[in-house]
Amino acid sequence: MNYLPKVINIAEQAGHAIMAIYQQDNVAFNITDKTDQSPLTAADLAAHQLIVNALSKLTPELPILSEEAADISWDIRQTWQRYWLVDPLDGTKEFIKRNGEFTVNIALIEHGEPILGVIYAPVLNKTYYASKGAGAFVKTATGITAAKVSIPGKVIRVVGSRSHPSPDLAEYLAQFAQHEMVPVGSSLKFCLVAEGAADVYPRFGPTMQWDTGAGHIIALEAGASVSFTGISSKVYQRENLLNPNFMVSALQD
Repeated sequence: MNYLPKVINIAEQAGHAIMAIYQQDNVAFNITDKTDQSPLTAADLAAHQLIVNALSKLTPELPILSEEAADISWDIRQTWQRYWLVDPLDGTKEFIKRNGEFTVNIALIEHGEPILGVIYAPVLNKTYYASKGAGAFVKTATGITAAKVSIPGKVIRVVGSRSHPSPDLAEYLAQFAQHEMVPVGSSLKFCLVAEGAADVYPRFGPTMQWDTGAGHIIALEAGASVSFTGISSKVYQRENLLNPNFMVSALQD
């Protein structure tokens, strides 16, 4: 079954639910802190509920791992051959800052690898999506175009986190004669590489599996390489939900 059209719709509907809260005047977003001290808002929970309900109707046989319901033991998760990996609101800090750089991420994982991914950026009204072997695409108000990495020029465009700068990044950047930093929040960093707006996304800070699943397959299908330190396969079938450092690159080896 081709899940993409329905998953795109689910992601966009979740984005609309987020925007309904985002556009409220003088709203504090009902911010609370989770156990890891990361912020949680009413928008995270609204998007989570919508996505889980919709995916449960679409594929009642498939389990769902969402950032907002991630307390599932490895004893259970290790038996999953296919499952949905969801970040209902990636970039909560960007949401709170009102800079628009937040996304909805939905990925389908099979045998530890992403085979379908959808990223919706509500403020930009852009949907990035891909499925294994079928390419990556960008949907905007004016139509749908293929997402393809670009050939790097003399100045290497390096996309990095707006809210999570890393001291290791300076050492990495030293290898380039010329580079330009492109700061952006959330999974949009994967998308910028995928659509040719950036050349490389080196990540030396903490991320979770739901932060990367959708962007991973989109970047791959757009022609980028995606590599995780110390992991060569089954990136998304591990007991530890915390990712190691990784690199998303359109640079030639």
